[in-house]
Amino acid sequence: MSTVLVVEDSVTQREMISDLLKGSGLKVAVASDGVEALEKIVEACPDLVVLDIVMPRMNGYEVCRRLKADPKTQTVPVVMCSSKGEEFDRYWGMKQGADAYIAKPFQPTELIGTVKQLLRG
Repeated sequence: MSTVLVVEDSVTQREMISDLLKGSGLKVAVASDGVEALEKIVEACPDLVVLDIVMPRMNGYEVCRRLKADPKTQTVPVVMCSSKGEEFDRYWGMKQGADAYIAKPFQPTELIGTVKQLLRG
């Protein structure tokens, strides 16, 4: 069973995304900001990371850059999931190394489909 790390500072969003992923048969770990996310990834590397962008302590762009710069984690797929839905935000997210970018609010099927596709890849 694949493990997905959900990094999201909003409790409501974090629970909603976690429930969606669990409902589709995935194991879920959570972090409430970028610093906690990096600590969790060092402890137990997930199969995929769903990453918010706007968070306290360290934003999603920085977390993504660090993951993709580290040989131990550079192959872990990153799905950026943010309310920043402009073309520029999407472009910038992909430029940091994100494997996919989903704008909130999103359709549950869009998130699940993207996650499952990246886990298969």
